[in-house]
Amino acid sequence: MKRILVGVVGVMLLAGLFSFTWMGGDNSFEISRNLNIFTTLYRELNTHYVDELSSQKLVGDGIDAMLKSLDPYAAYISENDIEDYRTATTGEYGGIGAIVGKRNNVNTVIMPYVGFPAHQAGLQIGDQIIQIDYQDLEGKSSNEISEMLKGQPGSDIVLTVKRYGKEKPFEVKLIRSKITINNVMYYGMYDESTGFIKLSDFTTDAGSEVKNALDSLKSLGATRIILDLRDNPGGLLDEAVKVANVFIEQGKEVVSTKGKMASWNKTYTTSYGTADKEIRLAVLTSRATASAAEIVSGVVQDYDRGVLVGTRTFGKGLVQATRPLPYNAQLKITTAKYYIPSGRCIQAIDYSHRNKDGSVGKIPDSLKVSFKTSKGRIVYDGGGIEPDISVKPRKFSNLLYNMVSQNLLFDYATEYAFKHKQIASPRQYEMSDEEYADFVAWVKGKDFNLSSQMDEAITALEEMAKKEKYYDGMEATIDKLKAKVATLKKDYLNAFKTDIKFMLEEEIVSRYYFHSGMMEARLDQDETVVEAAKILADSKAYAKILNK
Repeated sequence: MKRILVGVVGVMLLAGLFSFTWMGGDNSFEISRNLNIFTTLYRELNTHYVDELSSQKLVGDGIDAMLKSLDPYAAYISENDIEDYRTATTGEYGGIGAIVGKRNNVNTVIMPYVGFPAHQAGLQIGDQIIQIDYQDLEGKSSNEISEMLKGQPGSDIVLTVKRYGKEKPFEVKLIRSKITINNVMYYGMYDESTGFIKLSDFTTDAGSEVKNALDSLKSLGATRIILDLRDNPGGLLDEAVKVANVFIEQGKEVVSTKGKMASWNKTYTTSYGTADKEIRLAVLTSRATASAAEIVSGVVQDYDRGVLVGTRTFGKGLVQATRPLPYNAQLKITTAKYYIPSGRCIQAIDYSHRNKDGSVGKIPDSLKVSFKTSKGRIVYDGGGIEPDISVKPRKFSNLLYNMVSQNLLFDYATEYAFKHKQIASPRQYEMSDEEYADFVAWVKGKDFNLSSQMDEAITALEEMAKKEKYYDGMEATIDKLKAKVATLKKDYLNAFKTDIKFMLEEEIVSRYYFHSGMMEARLDQDETVVEAAKILADSKAYAKILNK
């Protein structure tokens, strides 16, 4: 059987070999030679290796290694993974409509999507799922749980749920439906004149969602708009064009692509009349703003259509397309680079030139080229999009992240929601000093590790001192450092009250108002949003930045 399998694989590869030869080209001999080597090597491994080999894993690992040597975006999508890929590109899947993940090593509802089966059935954040269709979940990974929750729209699923405050687990029966994840996570009025739109993805209908949000905000009195593209990883190129079209007039170039094949050399222009080409606009960017989100950011900057506020974007100027493969698989491959209207490509890493160890580096400043916006402002290629106004993101201490990773804020919010049936609206809600004191007492009653980088540094110093035979002379100093850190950690909950309250209030708000409520709750304490609103409100400062 094994020899038959090898023969079939060999015939398939040889068929590919001859098709390459028939197509011709300067490198057809090299292609044929290397495919022959690969076929022979695979046959020899499968026949003579001491242990039995999984042909699927062996070939899969070879494909992954080959694609990894090109760039991080090329990928082999097997038939088993094709549904996940479609979900990522369309924002649609069949399921219950909830984010489920591990909390304290238990499968837990992290966030139900409003209006979908999980929310309609009354599932709450913090609910622990202990069975799916009466099958125990112990030992199953998050990916396995996700696959069990997904299914054809209209199909039944029964969850056995354990909820804080209830003595016994109970069953929840749901009917799976088609889940469409919105690209616009939240929109609302920041103040009486400024609307805010959070765009989290560029899947199908991103353009129409932004336009609808803009129209709704204008009907509420918005004369200024903040478009938040922070942490947006991008997505469909066509949707980037449509989102840009909301603010850029018809017939304007948005992006052009240039590749090795002439068929990939295309120019994309706005096709429709703009929704609003005059309204003051601020686009928020971050280090994780990438790809299609960078196209929109760059277009707004190149046409001097609005101001960019935040931090430099990621720098992904590569275009991917999928090509069909046998057995319903797909190859996602980088086919071109994209260029925004000023002529610049914002790709930050040069994957075509690798170091001897295989690593890659960013394009050096000496090789970056200057370009001009429509009003003559100088901008540069080769490193993402630099904002017009730089605002550093808020930083939190590692001790706070330790509290988050150990689920202290999550668990407290679950208990808080059980005891408080309602709270004020997201932007009005604030924990009282008495409530925060209750939280401090609650935390001190928990067994958790409030370690920090200072602990690690002191431990490393202690080990090095012992290794270098200096410990006797440094023991007293090291002990004093340990005591000082212990004192700081003991008072941490009070010393960092502002930061802890900010994240805890956001967690509590999510229990009542879900995703959109979390977004709304953080607006007034978001330095980047505050700065953007300030610039939009100052017509002279806004015009000065754009040279208008």
